[in-house]
Amino acid sequence: MAEALQQLILDTLHSHSTIPDTRSLVIPGQSEPAASQDAQIAVLGALNSLLSRDMVKFETHEIVSHVLTPEGSQIAVQGSHEARVWSALPAKGEGAPVTPVQLKKQVGDETAKVGQGRAFKNGWIGKEGDGLVKLGQWFTVQKGPDFSTSTAKPETDLTVDMLTSGAWKTSTFKKYNFEAEGSSNGRWFFTSPAQSKRRNPQHLLGNGSESFAEMPTASFVESGFWCFDALFVPQQHPARDLQDTFYISDPPHSLHPEPEYYKRVSTVHEHGGFGSTGYRAPWSHEETTKLLLRTHTTASSAHMLYKLAAKCRGEDVEDDRPAAGKEGKKDDGFRPAKLFSIDRVFRNETTDATHLAEFHQVEGVVADRGLTLADLIGFMKVFFSKMGIKQVRFKPAYNPYTEPSLEIFAFHPMLDRWVEVGNSGMFRPEMLEPMGFPKDVRVHGWGIGLERPTMIRYGINNIRTLMGHKTSIEYIEDSPAPML
Repeated sequence: MAEALQQLILDTLHSHSTIPDTRSLVIPGQSEPAASQDAQIAVLGALNSLLSRDMVKFETHEIVSHVLTPEGSQIAVQGSHEARVWSALPAKGEGAPVTPVQLKKQVGDETAKVGQGRAFKNGWIGKEGDGLVKLGQWFTVQKGPDFSTSTAKPETDLTVDMLTSGAWKTSTFKKYNFEAEGSSNGRWFFTSPAQSKRRNPQHLLGNGSESFAEMPTASFVESGFWCFDALFVPQQHPARDLQDTFYISDPPHSLHPEPEYYKRVSTVHEHGGFGSTGYRAPWSHEETTKLLLRTHTTASSAHMLYKLAAKCRGEDVEDDRPAAGKEGKKDDGFRPAKLFSIDRVFRNETTDATHLAEFHQVEGVVADRGLTLADLIGFMKVFFSKMGIKQVRFKPAYNPYTEPSLEIFAFHPMLDRWVEVGNSGMFRPEMLEPMGFPKDVRVHGWGIGLERPTMIRYGINNIRTLMGHKTSIEYIEDSPAPML
């Protein structure tokens, strides 16, 4: 047959030069033109065979058509299965229910089976006794106590325009539903830094026999004097540049501090003193009064240390108690102290995986006689171990207000590198002695970023997920409170 069909195609081309539509061919052995799909498949086989020998060329023309199945044709004429079931049943309360057996006799087995399920799902029919009925509802309507032929809706809000124009006097307001329940706000959760912030005081309060006292840190805005000058930070230091510090434009300047203390600080900067040569640089009164967002909570520590040295300066102090172990010795006014704070600081930094422009700092100072750098290192190791951070190391560093100074690094397992988490050291005499402290008093100081240790504690590799608009609410809800 294949060879006969190929010969038919060649003979037809020989006679007419072209075959516009292969559906007009009459396949050998057939009596009607090859209009069916099966016939065209046979023609395609013959054409491909001739094409492989370069005897013919042909183009394909496709027609997409749709025809109804027998079931579709029945639905088009009689309706869907569920519609026919619904039509065969009486309305509820208007006739005897139709049993499933009776329904099959009326609409057929297939329609009864398929139509019942869909009609039940759509809520069109229901059971009544052993039979089925149509479901439906209607209403009886009567006039209400505030019946009106107007369809205007009552007002739901009292607006400024209504109060101004007096329209509220003639407006009809919707009754307030005092029984309605408010929307649920869900549960409250602490972010990871907030959880750490709540627990860090426990470490400080638990180290040593004497408790740490929390410093007041409500002043986000500080003067250049307390943030830098009182700490013996030179006025030419890069940290005071605009690219590192946020300065306030309104108001731009603060009041001057206590004159005598201000004079001692400016003198030790410009000319030296207390065993120091100072910075030998011009002193700017304008620079010292500039207002800024504090770059560290050490500004609060400076305030508190100056207050702690009041008795040493000969000032009267309320509720002062003599220092322990000073019986028979002259009291110079110094009282040992342990102070801490946890609050927000601000740096003009580009944010990345380990830096934020706004973060929290854990600040601490210990003032006493006979303190050494080894005491500070031992304290910091205990502090971090209670946070679950065992790998800690210290690196010598430079700070304008501490000497010696140490940078604190902790190993971050997810970043697979050491991350700087804080700074520490012994406050310099150029900072302490202008305040009035005796020469033999030593003060430990440290500042620890709260977010980076939290990253290590929770296994987080991007600090921006801890604080800010990228913080995941789901993560906050799912994160357990740290057990420290």
